[in-house]
Amino acid sequence: MTDLQIRNAVVTGAASGIGAAIATQLAEAGAAVALVARRQDRLDDLAGKLGPRTFGVGLDVTSQDSVDAGVARIHERLGTVDLVVNAAGVMLAAPVADGRLDDWTRMIDTNLTGVLRLVQAFTPDLIAAAAAGRTADLVNISSIGAHVVFPGYAVYGATKAALTHLSASLRADLSPYDVRVTNLEPGLTDTELATHLDSSGQDLIASMNEQIGALHAEDIADVVTFAVSRRRELNLRQIIALPTRQA
Repeated sequence: MTDLQIRNAVVTGAASGIGAAIATQLAEAGAAVALVARRQDRLDDLAGKLGPRTFGVGLDVTSQDSVDAGVARIHERLGTVDLVVNAAGVMLAAPVADGRLDDWTRMIDTNLTGVLRLVQAFTPDLIAAAAAGRTADLVNISSIGAHVVFPGYAVYGATKAALTHLSASLRADLSPYDVRVTNLEPGLTDTELATHLDSSGQDLIASMNEQIGALHAEDIADVVTFAVSRRRELNLRQIIALPTRQA
């Protein structure tokens, strides 16, 4: 196992849901963690609970200026980052026939381009950390929606399919530098993500939760913590985490 007490981590989407659960588990395992999201107040509240080795960085992954400013703060506080978790994401019911360009753009900018902004910012850190003999991890939180078709969610599924493919390609690029890349695809998980949906979408999720039984954000955090704590020679490249009853 890799000692997480010597890791410097960045977790996006850390204001709630899966991102907050991952940040919490990493911090509780001893890592220094930069909590990244738009809602600074929530980040500060979580950091206050997790201790002095955690801190909130309010930034918007859809804005390059915001990312640049936030990354500068992270480097000032942590130095070289060796663990990056891209957990920020948005899921909107935006049927193609409705022509909701704003919703499509929001999902693409957050779920795909936002990840690329963080990858661009921290790839030099990951390579440098690995070159120094440290464990270096890039973890992307995709979705089972990358493979399974849900009517009305074509653009969301497309962003997650792109993220899954991007993760595989990034591993091809980064593995020669001993940087590990893990793509994790959760199935039905009870998080704040469902609140982004309209009333019919929320009713659908509630029905699925009742019939299937959703995972908890902490379940996904368990998987991430396990993956990044393996010895540096082992890379869990692709993980699908589903509720037992989800086909």
